[in-house]
Amino acid sequence: AVKGREIGNEKLIGVLDFQNITYRNVDARGLITGFQFLQAYFPERLAKCYIVHMPRFFVSVWRMVSRFIEKSTLEKIVIVTNDDEKKIFIEEIGEEALPVEYGGKAILRAIQDV
Repeated sequence: AVKGREIGNEKLIGVLDFQNITYRNVDARGLITGFQFLQAYFPERLAKCYIVHMPRFFVSVWRMVSRFIEKSTLEKIVIVTNDDEKKIFIEEIGEEALPVEYGGKAILRAIQDV
């Protein structure tokens, strides 16, 4: 949940890490379906979605994908490309909750190990 929100009105922040994505394994249709699902069933739950480590080739894929996403959802998506955006990303999620790989202090563990 986003810091400072009251109980019962929780929001979520999504992080999409495209570090190892290549043109051969990108699933544009899967991204479209995922965002359309959030829009249709949880329109008020998504506070923000950060995209990190986006490769240059993905700009053209994103242009195509974003055409299928509603404006209200697009406004919640931030592509982290510089230090200022990364600082906001870390502050918004919180260092204690954000894994070290993304500039935080938390240890990332596989869900099956929790």
